[in-house]
Amino acid sequence: MKSHTEYLLFNLPERMAFVNITPQVEAVVRKSGVQEGLVLVNAMHITASVFINDDEAGLHEDYKKWLEGLAPFDPSPQRYQHNRTGEDNADAHLKRQIMGREVVVAITKGRLDFGPWEQIFYGEFDGRRPKRVLVKVIGD
Repeated sequence: MKSHTEYLLFNLPERMAFVNITPQVEAVVRKSGVQEGLVLVNAMHITASVFINDDEAGLHEDYKKWLEGLAPFDPSPQRYQHNRTGEDNADAHLKRQIMGREVVVAITKGRLDFGPWEQIFYGEFDGRRPKRVLVKVIGD
């Protein structure tokens, strides 16, 4: 069995943003040489996410509005207890919990085995600093 690991690096200027990382993950899978296996893609930070969905701008705007309604940005210590520790990103932790930490995708004949319209996204909820995403490929 083969194993191959790479890291994708991000430093987005926006507080909340979504980036389609499917091409980068596909490149890592190709580089690994794995024909049959799995790829794990996970955010290495507790205020970022990796998820699968459609690459449609309206949907991404809907996500932003929905997430902001569930966990609005508020840096003050009045709304979130976490912000009483000197942090200002409690909402980002909650948004990450909703959107998820990682995805696992099957590799079949050397390619990501997706359903219709599926793409892999990096979700940023507390941008403006460097963050990493792990891409680990295992298989034969």
